[in-house]
Amino acid sequence: MPIFPDLYPAIEGVLNRLAVEAVLVAPGRDEGLIPAYSLLGELRELCCPEPALLPAIDAVMQGLERCLDAAQPLGPSQVAQLRSFVEWMPASLAACRENRALPALADARPVEQKAEPVAPSSGSQGDALLEFDLGSNRELLTAFHGEAVEHLQQIEAALLALERQLDDPEALNSIFRSFHTIKGNAGFLGLVPMHLLAHEVESLLDLARNRRLRLHSAIITEILRSRDALQTLTQQVGLALEKGTPPDRVVPVAHLIKAVRRWAEAPGAESAPEAASASDSPKAATPEQAPAAKASVSQTVRVTTEKLDSLIDVVGELVIVQSQLLETARSFGSAASPFQRDLAQLGRITKELQHTAMGLRMIPIKPAFQKMERLARDLARDCGKKVVFTTSGEDTELDRTVVEEIGDPLVHMVRNALDHGLETPAERLAVGKPETGSVSLRAYYQGSNVILELKDDGRGIDPERILAKARRQGLVAPDAILSREETFGLIFLPGFSTAEKVTAVSGRGVGMDVVKRNIERLRGKIDVSSEIGQGAVFQVKLPLTLAIIDGLVVRVGDDRFILPSTSVQMALRPARENIVQVQGGEVLELHGRLLPLHRLHRRFGIPSRAQDPWDGIVVIVESSGKVCALLVDEMITKQEVVIKSLGAFMQGLTGVSGGAILGDGNIALILDPASLLSAA
Repeated sequence: MPIFPDLYPAIEGVLNRLAVEAVLVAPGRDEGLIPAYSLLGELRELCCPEPALLPAIDAVMQGLERCLDAAQPLGPSQVAQLRSFVEWMPASLAACRENRALPALADARPVEQKAEPVAPSSGSQGDALLEFDLGSNRELLTAFHGEAVEHLQQIEAALLALERQLDDPEALNSIFRSFHTIKGNAGFLGLVPMHLLAHEVESLLDLARNRRLRLHSAIITEILRSRDALQTLTQQVGLALEKGTPPDRVVPVAHLIKAVRRWAEAPGAESAPEAASASDSPKAATPEQAPAAKASVSQTVRVTTEKLDSLIDVVGELVIVQSQLLETARSFGSAASPFQRDLAQLGRITKELQHTAMGLRMIPIKPAFQKMERLARDLARDCGKKVVFTTSGEDTELDRTVVEEIGDPLVHMVRNALDHGLETPAERLAVGKPETGSVSLRAYYQGSNVILELKDDGRGIDPERILAKARRQGLVAPDAILSREETFGLIFLPGFSTAEKVTAVSGRGVGMDVVKRNIERLRGKIDVSSEIGQGAVFQVKLPLTLAIIDGLVVRVGDDRFILPSTSVQMALRPARENIVQVQGGEVLELHGRLLPLHRLHRRFGIPSRAQDPWDGIVVIVESSGKVCALLVDEMITKQEVVIKSLGAFMQGLTGVSGGAILGDGNIALILDPASLLSAA
């Protein structure tokens, strides 16, 4: 199959970069070895439609690969071979374009190495402390760590896809390439346990690629366990880079190496002869597909989070100064003056810069979703249940901190959905359901928030059972009357569970208090809906970013406060007859409901201009299912503000989560409705 014409510019671009590396490499040095090997791999992918080019590429790659495996620098033969290939390739591409025979390549045979390591066949092979030279190889180790993290994420996602479709050559080749890259780089850096384990898994995957091994769920489980061990070792490298001290704990991998090798050598591992036919061999991407594949690759630059946070802080200061300039300008001249027009332009640029800077903190929620997919897969096997776990909206972006912190709540939610929410296959068949249950996790935008929705088609949540259990545990008064929403909210109380036998994963309430607490710490909220026999839906509402808050600015006396918009239901000026005095305080009658009324000035001990509620504004706020009314003097505006942390003097002030500098330079406290209502 000839190379598709659109691929030639990409091939020539890679070849030009490879030519630069070929000029820079030198015998006895390792600079350029990994870049050259990586570029050759990229070149091979692009040249797959032209098989005549592949032997020459493979020969050069094998020579470099032996250096990587032996952790040796480039030798004279490898350098000569690489440069000879770079000189030969342009003429060969021209021959491919014109459908002519390829020119001969001198010395395209792989170079033999004397010092290739021989892996021992028994004992605790691989169970050794991860050792490396942190002083001289810090930059290489940093690059290796970042690349390994990405490859391990890709491996897990591709393995889960491969388990759903065992004959997916694209997923299999992706996994093989990732293990191959980790193996080569780990060998070059002398990371022995990683190198040995990745080498064994790569060999197993090569058997599958060549149709000499039938993959199945048990083998994929073993590869996933190996991937987890490599992740632990990679985390050791990252921790060493962060703290400057080498690892002090051995991560056992010998049992994994032995298990992987056992699958590779198992009797009957080879497939039937017809399975190895040409028609069943893994197919390369068609020419029409390949340039689509290339378009999905974006150029990235690694930047430390400290630099990003510093940039966000500086942009926040710029926004504040721009607002102050605007306030000052309003007291001078008319709105049509050149200075006002320049300020308006500055405002547009500042806002665009702010959104761009905030976007740098945003990352897709895909890594968190991928972990849940793996969790569901493993848990279903442990519980003896059949489940189809689907995700959507993985590209939805949130603040980096939100993505990192939402993982633990999602773990508890998924575990409860699978273990307690879904019935066993026999139970599902008995009630007329398919024996395979379904759990879906999706993310989508809703205004300035992101909604995470976990839905299952299991037995559902019985509100009567929840209420009865809560009464037995003394969590609810015997004569209390709760709404359906309030009843569902009981599952988030610490220690509450409807399971008769509480295990590590059983019961809707096990760990659900952690879910609620962590979500509220992210300024989010969680809602539950369910129908008996039809399943349950958990909906989490999260802010896009933690650095900026969309808030309602209110005034009490001479002070201003900011209420998060996500907690505000409405604001109104009450009528005199809607305020009712009861024992212990005041309540607001609103649409047939009685809401406790709290005067904000009393909470903070400050003067208020509105002595009577009907002379001020009542803001209806909600947090954790609790609704109340806050009395303020005036509602000023609704705006986005940059959150500033409070100093040690005001740290931990009940009812306050931070501060913000308004456009006039004054400071406003950002209120925390959850702690404010608890204190009230």
